[in-house]
Amino acid sequence: MDNHDYHFDLPSALVPNEASPEWLNRADNCWQLTCATFVGLQSVPGLIILYGSVMKKKWAVNSAFMALYAFASALLCWVLWGHRMSFGTQLTPLSGRPNIALSQDYLLQQGRGGYIPVATYVFYEFAFAAITVILLAGSLLGRMNFYAWILFVPLWITFSYTIGAYSIWGDGFFEERGIVDFSGGYVIHVSSGVAGFTAAYWVGPRLSRDRQSSPPNNIIQVLGGAGLLWLGWSGFNGGSPMAADMIASLAVLNTHFCTAVSLLMWLSLDMIVYRKSSVIGAVQGMITGLVCITPGAAMLMGLMSGSLPWYTMMVLHKKSAFFQTVDDPLGVFHTHAVAGLLGGILSGVFAKPSYLRMYYYTQDKYGPGLYYGLLDGKAKFLQGLHQMGYQIAGALFIAAWNVVITSIICIFISRFINLRMDEEDLKIGDDAAHGEEAYALWGDGERMIPTRLSMTPRLPSICRR
Repeated sequence: MDNHDYHFDLPSALVPNEASPEWLNRADNCWQLTCATFVGLQSVPGLIILYGSVMKKKWAVNSAFMALYAFASALLCWVLWGHRMSFGTQLTPLSGRPNIALSQDYLLQQGRGGYIPVATYVFYEFAFAAITVILLAGSLLGRMNFYAWILFVPLWITFSYTIGAYSIWGDGFFEERGIVDFSGGYVIHVSSGVAGFTAAYWVGPRLSRDRQSSPPNNIIQVLGGAGLLWLGWSGFNGGSPMAADMIASLAVLNTHFCTAVSLLMWLSLDMIVYRKSSVIGAVQGMITGLVCITPGAAMLMGLMSGSLPWYTMMVLHKKSAFFQTVDDPLGVFHTHAVAGLLGGILSGVFAKPSYLRMYYYTQDKYGPGLYYGLLDGKAKFLQGLHQMGYQIAGALFIAAWNVVITSIICIFISRFINLRMDEEDLKIGDDAAHGEEAYALWGDGERMIPTRLSMTPRLPSICRR
């Protein structure tokens, strides 16, 4: 029988139809929606639980609420203009053209770089944008005026995050030159770390007594939030290939391996230097491992991600007068900016040519890592040097852009609203900010107060400036 005459019928469940066109891979779409949900769970409830537990009791509600508000606000910004600024038609080499991502005609097209609908891609990338600004909030907990935060989130998503995303992931300047940023070491972590540190400078510090003594109000819940963050990272790195393929499998395994190594490295250094293990230290080591692995998902990063950020946070930060002047309660600069930069640079060293081909479907514009270029001779070594140059240039661009834009946003908001809460409100915390407290325990400062429905409305402090 001639091969051209051979045919077979697909099972009815696999036959293309109006809801499942020929270009749609149902397995990839299912995996991508799962990954998007994993990344969303890192923020809600992951970081909500983590932030609400790691701060002292009087800031539990405010810290958790900043994360919840940012998640909701980021979604509106993303679908109304942010997604197409990040992945749409080019407006400038640094930005796409703003437009909505809500029409049926747009959402039901084939998505970028995979066999999934645009709707799935929009939701997946939204989860990345949301967690970035929530991570940034970790530098501002315990004193930022919530009304200023309400304005800060959409402004920062619009003028900072979308620029980084388009430049490195969209069709922007660095993407065209082949920068390697697998899942957001630069776009997410360097951005959030640098922007958070910059915003913390403009907002100002917490009360002196809060900086000196700020014990977590519930360490067990800190571990719960950290656990959601860790397991949610399967969606972070596993979803980046936009397919349920071998690269996704390798990325997930490498992610958890690197994280475990980083956690144990941080724990070991704590025990060697301070003679005591620390739960919070272990969580920090976990985070640096997750962040460092994000740009490249390679196994050799764990030891360095558990040691270099440990040094900058536990040693350099305490010795540097500059670091001491900026109040970064959760050390976001060290756990995200430093670890993200480390991951990006190591990706430029250890980017394996065969993995680059599988992930990007081409290697024309992606040079081998410096290490593999050295093994393959002078020509490849020069390509490796070029790749390393792009990795360094991309990091410098993201850092500089976030310093400048975040400063402009903070200065702009401060012209209308105080960035920092009033001194008297800072002494009280959640009750002053929201009229609510995290724990209603008998004998724990219990007061007879009216319900919110019977309270007389009071103008917020921003209206009484």
